Order: sequence, then structure tokens, then C-alpha cells
Amino acid sequence: MNASATLLPAVVLPTVEDRRWLSSDHCAGLVLELLHSLGWTVVDTPEANVHATSPDGRVYVGWLPEDPAAWTRDIVWRVQVQPAEGDSWVQEFGINTPPEAVAGFVAALVARSSY
Repeated sequence: MNASATLLPAVVLPTVEDRRWLSSDHCAGLVLELLHSLGWTVVDTPEANVHATSPDGRVYVGWLPEDPAAWTRDIVWRVQVQPAEGDSWVQEFGINTPPEAVAGFVAALVARSSY
């Protein structure tokens, strides 16, 4: 069965204004709100870095804007996972990664029942 073009839904493309999230605002708030809502332990350091650990201790998320070692690698976000079985792994994000992308990554990661 073929549908005519008039019966198909119109394709709606986002405007430039709708894509403003593609440029990072360099803020951690969105990700930290997500972690707090999930019941993670979140600790701020005097240097303005933030470290968060999942309730089971298997996932770590670090916001590292003042960590010299992170800056030398051009990253500000570090996600480290220790699965119940298998090797640990790390994903890092740079300063220009929008916090919406990091929050989406973390949300997708914790949506799974096991790491």
C-alpha cells in the first residue's frame, strides 16, 4: 500500500533557536540535579570539583573544571563504571560537550538494571 505525500506527516525541522543546547554553557547543574534525583552521593571539593557515586558504588561521575590533570587532557567530565562482571571502563567529555549530552549519557547508563 502506498500513501500519498498528502497523507504523510509533515517533517518539522528544529529552528536554530531550538538547537541552542548544542553549544555548551559550561555548567554542571543539569547533570548534578539528575544525580541528586537518583539518590547519588555528591561531594563538592574546595577547588570547585564535584564527585558523585551511585548508590551501589559502581558508577562514578566527576565534574572536574579545576583539576589540572583533567585540563591537560581537555576534559571536564569523567564517568567511570565498574560492572558487576567484566572490566571497568571510562568515558570522558570535554569542556564543549553540552551538559544535556552528558546528562543523557548518564541517564541512559543508569536506565539499565546492571552496569
